[in-house]
Amino acid sequence: MTYRTIRQRLMLSAGSTVIMGLMLAAAASSQASAPAYETTASATTALPQGVTSTSPTDKKPYPTPFQTHFWEALELEPQNAWTTLRKSFQWQEKTLPVEAQARVDEWIEHYRSSPENIVTITERATPWLAWITQQVSERGLPGEIALIPFVESSFDPGARSHRGAAGLWQFMPRTGDALGLVRNGNYDGRLDVLTSTEAALDYLEMQADQWYEGDLMLSLAAYNAGAGTVNRAQRQVQGQGLSGDYWDLSLPYETMQYVPKLKAIATIINDPEKYGVSLPEIHIDPAFAKVQLAHAVSLSEASQMLDVSKMALAELNPGLLNGSIDPRSAQTLLVPEEVDKQVLAQLSQGNSQAQGNSQALAQNNSADTHRVERGDSLSAIAARYNIDQQDLIRWNSIDRPSALQPGQLLTLSGR
Repeated sequence: MTYRTIRQRLMLSAGSTVIMGLMLAAAASSQASAPAYETTASATTALPQGVTSTSPTDKKPYPTPFQTHFWEALELEPQNAWTTLRKSFQWQEKTLPVEAQARVDEWIEHYRSSPENIVTITERATPWLAWITQQVSERGLPGEIALIPFVESSFDPGARSHRGAAGLWQFMPRTGDALGLVRNGNYDGRLDVLTSTEAALDYLEMQADQWYEGDLMLSLAAYNAGAGTVNRAQRQVQGQGLSGDYWDLSLPYETMQYVPKLKAIATIINDPEKYGVSLPEIHIDPAFAKVQLAHAVSLSEASQMLDVSKMALAELNPGLLNGSIDPRSAQTLLVPEEVDKQVLAQLSQGNSQAQGNSQALAQNNSADTHRVERGDSLSAIAARYNIDQQDLIRWNSIDRPSALQPGQLLTLSGR
């Protein structure tokens, strides 16, 4: 039985205890406060034949406090990743200047006009949202910050821009290097959700403290356009007597839309029913477990040992470029949360056939997955790995071979 299953059963048991307590308390309260007119008709004095009583004893009893309030007390919002995120929002109640609010409203209508896009992106966020929200909350940051990947990458960990930015948080190579994100032929820390998230939050806090007296909206603008661009724009408007907050600045178009986009999607998520959006169910706890490794292991070996598909492991570990983890670059492997903890311990300690796996890694050097790069085609990928193009299409359930997307992960073995 997994930890989550045990925890859910305990929560159900505790919930039942609470409900019984509510029922007993409400029943006791109703008995103590029940008025005399709730006496049933069976207790009344017999009347002469043909006489109809109009006394309160024949009237239908009024509902007791127990009857009227018990079900209202049970109308509790289910706790999931979305409710946790909403509770951490800090910008929803802030009143913006009319022109600033108009910029946000424009993006609300844009997103509202294509609710299917929001559904697609939020489904893509399913493995990551709960964990990112936790990291943001632990730092005391506004919960809206957890939605930056919605704006930056549509919550695609493998996203790459034509300018060279990569990952959920779309770090450029030089920025990633400056923040200590490792990049080599086997691993790209910008694609690693854990390391890139920590780097992004560090970067936002650092810029806010260094340049903007803690103003996170200005830090977000600098995250997008660079601190130099924002600082020049701020000095210009301050010279005109304005405060120099984000909404005062004249910035590049993309940066002018950056915070309005973020506030717009947070507004919709804060009240999805109002905007006709249906959000996917995302558990309140992270969807993955972390395994610390001191030895190299391939995703094929981990897959066999954990009884988890290689594709599932590859999707949770997009920073591993060649289908294996080398502790010289990365030490944490993410696995589905429901994996047996004893098996995870064995994998972490190296008690598997992967123990002396330098030979296995050499044999697996022809990666069993391929991340699509800009300009890739199925025919070129098939030729590169000496496999049949039709097999590649079948293994990956590809409907439109011409519609490959950069960052898309393809299996090369069909296993």
